[in-house]
This record gives sequence, structure tokens and C-alpha cells, in this order.
Amino acid sequence: MSALPHAPPPGAVLEAALYADDLKAAARFYGGVMGLEEIIRVAGRHVFFRVGPTVLLIFDPVATTAGGSNPALPVPPHGAHGPGHLCFAATRDEINLWRTRLEAAGYPVEADFDWPNGARSIYFRDPAGNSLEIAEPRLWG
Repeated sequence: MSALPHAPPPGAVLEAALYADDLKAAARFYGGVMGLEEIIRVAGRHVFFRVGPTVLLIFDPVATTAGGSNPALPVPPHGAHGPGHLCFAATRDEINLWRTRLEAAGYPVEADFDWPNGARSIYFRDPAGNSLEIAEPRLWG
């Protein structure tokens, strides 16, 4: 195998995707409960939210397997079925506030614990069953 040409490693995740059969329920959850800014919506296909410098893409899994319909934007087919996972960053004090908010909104916390390095995480589900986590950034730092 020949040596690969040099390229620097990516510096950040620009976007992350989850999949939801009910985009309206996903929009209510991520926009209302999570308080994220909705930036793009295409009925029956996707809804996108800003998360700091990153964008969270919520796709209908059936619609994305067909690929894009705009020839100027030749996005190839993609998708996943079943629950995915995404982790949001927050301080320990913010995690306490999030736990209270999520449970008040009817989204129970499934797990709340400290990792061996002392970072705290809580886990819960979105309406599509995706596993969501809010953790202290030092989990990986």
C-alpha cells in the first residue's frame, strides 16, 4: 500500500445526525424542551438545529435513504434505523438544571452518575428513542 498524501486531522465536528420517524415531535423536543434554535426545516425530510458551533441534523430515516431531490445538491442516500446517541456538554450545575427541566417535561433521566475521572453524565431519550446524554466536558478532557 502506498503512503497516503498528507492532510491535517479534522479540527471539529461540524454536524451530527440523528434519525426520527416523527419530525414534528422531534422539532417540539429539540426546539422546545432542549431550547435549540431551529435553522432549517423541510417537511417530511429533516429539521436542523444550531448547537453552539455545531449543527444537529434530525432526518426522517425513510426520506434520506432516497437521497436528495435537488440536482444542484447531490447528497447521496444515507440513514440509520434504531436509536442513535448524542452527547451535549454542560457544567455540573447546568446538569442539575437540565435534570429538573427534562423530568418536568416528561423525559425521565435513565442514568445519572460520575465517570471514573469524576465527570458527571445524565442519560435520557428523545421522542424517537435516541439515547441522549448531557455530560461535563472534562469527560474527554
